[in-house]
Amino acid sequence: MLRPLQSYQIVVDVVIAALFALATAPIEIAVNTSQQWSLPIGLLAGVVFGSALALRRLSPGLALGIAWAGALVEMTFGRVPGPASLAVFAVLYTAAAYGTIRVFWFGFGSAIAGAVVAVLYLYIVPGNIDFTATGVSVIVAIVIAAIFAFLLAWTVGALVRSTRRSRVDRAAQQRAQADAIAEQERTRIARDMHDVVAHSLAVVIAQADGARYAAASDSAAQSAALGTISSTARSALADVRLLLAQLRHSQENGPQPTIADLDGLFGQVKAAGLDIRVTVDPAPRGEVPAAVQLAVYRILQEALTNALRHGGTGPVDVGLAWLPARVDVVVRNALPAPAAPPSAPVSGSHGHGLIGMRERALLVGGTLDAGAEAGAFVVRAGIPIGGPG
Repeated sequence: MLRPLQSYQIVVDVVIAALFALATAPIEIAVNTSQQWSLPIGLLAGVVFGSALALRRLSPGLALGIAWAGALVEMTFGRVPGPASLAVFAVLYTAAAYGTIRVFWFGFGSAIAGAVVAVLYLYIVPGNIDFTATGVSVIVAIVIAAIFAFLLAWTVGALVRSTRRSRVDRAAQQRAQADAIAEQERTRIARDMHDVVAHSLAVVIAQADGARYAAASDSAAQSAALGTISSTARSALADVRLLLAQLRHSQENGPQPTIADLDGLFGQVKAAGLDIRVTVDPAPRGEVPAAVQLAVYRILQEALTNALRHGGTGPVDVGLAWLPARVDVVVRNALPAPAAPPSAPVSGSHGHGLIGMRERALLVGGTLDAGAEAGAFVVRAGIPIGGPG
């Protein structure tokens, strides 16, 4: 029944209600001075309506009930409504603005019923207002005017309620959007982390194995392999540091490779022992959007990493076709012996690597398919140059 309010709000409401009761009680007594019990009933009316005014924000439903009780007290003793009854307008306002849905509609009904009851009370009780000389149309007009006055206070509260609800909904929507953006950023960072670490570790493992085999017979090959391991690890460490910095400070930029870095990528996997054959036909013309360049690089990085980790001993064919409207990417590598049937799942084909490649393609409005074809594992991606939409 009680709404959470700040302490100063409760103090302000109580002070206003006390001043209202002190100001209206003498007038209530003076208006009905000819009636019996004028003094105590006048004081009681001021206290009752003042209490409704004090509770109007803390408990709109309770305040509405107290206001009705005050009106019934006045009607019971046949009193003419005085200035204390003006508290009803404030109570109707807060019932619509801050009350529960039940109190909201109870306030609406009270505005209509209260106006009708007030007019009929003044018409029925002798000595209040003389309606004998008026017609039915005048009485109806007075009822409509009273309903309009009561509903005006309720309607203003309803508008305030709608504004508050819109503000809350807008804040909730903004929080949801911020959470969605943060989740997308975390997903992007996780995807970048997977691409960087998986590729670099695959190269390091391949080079370490080569260095171990060459240790006894070819010291130059061993030295070259160790050099590749060192440079790959340093590059991966720098990228990981940037990604971790992004997690701590969102304004920092993570590693964003472009197609100009593809030669370095091809060199890394060649140094790791992968027999790679690259065909670019046709070559890119003009400036390629940065998002498309990043997608092409990451898809090729993951596809070559999978070929290095899971592929057979044959060559890996990489095809890039920079068409006017899109770029086609094809990576074909032999399956490990013995060759798996085309319908059989390939190691790694359902892991994070392929999921990440598909997400890369989808983010820029493209498509990606991967699977076994005639003894080879093929990755095909089509990415629009203009991006999604």
